[in-house]
Amino acid sequence: MYIVLAIIAFSLLIAVHELGHFTAAKLMKVRVNEFAIGMGPKLLKKQGKETLYSLRAFPFGGFCTMEGQDEDSPDPRAFTSQKRWRRVIILFAGSFANFIFAYILILILTAGATGFVSTTITNLADGFPNAGEQGLMAGDTIISLNGERLYYSDDFLMFMGLAESRGDKNADIVIIRNGEKIEYKAFPLEQRDYTENGVTRFRYGITFGVVESSVWENIKFATYRTTNFVRLVRVSIAQLFSGAAGVRDLSGPVGIVGAINSIGQSSRTFIDALENIIFFTAFIGVNLAVMNMLPIPALDGGRILFIAISWAVEKIIRRKLNPKYEGYIHTGAMVLLLGFMVFIMVNDVVKLIYG
Repeated sequence: MYIVLAIIAFSLLIAVHELGHFTAAKLMKVRVNEFAIGMGPKLLKKQGKETLYSLRAFPFGGFCTMEGQDEDSPDPRAFTSQKRWRRVIILFAGSFANFIFAYILILILTAGATGFVSTTITNLADGFPNAGEQGLMAGDTIISLNGERLYYSDDFLMFMGLAESRGDKNADIVIIRNGEKIEYKAFPLEQRDYTENGVTRFRYGITFGVVESSVWENIKFATYRTTNFVRLVRVSIAQLFSGAAGVRDLSGPVGIVGAINSIGQSSRTFIDALENIIFFTAFIGVNLAVMNMLPIPALDGGRILFIAISWAVEKIIRRKLNPKYEGYIHTGAMVLLLGFMVFIMVNDVVKLIYG
């Protein structure tokens, strides 16, 4: 059941992305030749007034093919015939649709919340080191940790976890105390056993306060959570460049479906599983939005970059560039990208088999 839900969730994200391109293209009066969900052989198809709508065999992909997308076309409604700002809107619309869809999912999940854990300290455990005026006190609000802005306690736990993975037991923190900003360099923050009310737990020894739920707080939290997913993508990319993570840590469609399936199976109830799957789907949706905006040929961000480059070049040479050359670059990049995706898929399968 969860594998089916995972495939549906992933297919939905692709459909939303391509629907963003499709809707923007139609609004801009650009001719769309085909709108497809899935890849490979056609299972179902319907010819509209000018657009072929198709459902294909493999759910891991999709496309919105516009007239003149990668080549010159005499059609005045071709993609390349449009003004640059119109083309940028069409290309950006896919990622924008994913981002809005993720926000709606998070907003739905947030609707049932009773409160959100802030970064304002309400209590420090007995034996907490550096408690007091020269350290931390109840009422302090931690607003920054190692240069990263904190909004809710999840941020504190995430960035402390990243610090610990590097072996750092100290952190640069910024707090607000009585309206005054105080900065501590290399402040000791380490998990250890703390005993409270006869119960011993391994923790940082800091208890944060709860902000009660309201319509405004729910909207604010959903906005934070969605935009924070963007930050998680940035952190993940930074880990790749720093060597903290490797290419083999990446996952493609197979790995994502496997992860969603694992999330569902490890949840206590079906309702919990459904909520966790929706949350993870929102996270993957933002990932898809951000990754597509990277300035890499064949991706939407790469196409937008080429629009900017062609504008600059044409201003210099005072004549229009033939779009077929850009098409060659995107086609070559797509071949490389597909090869990389095959590598990721094989890596995902190996991880599923051998763990």
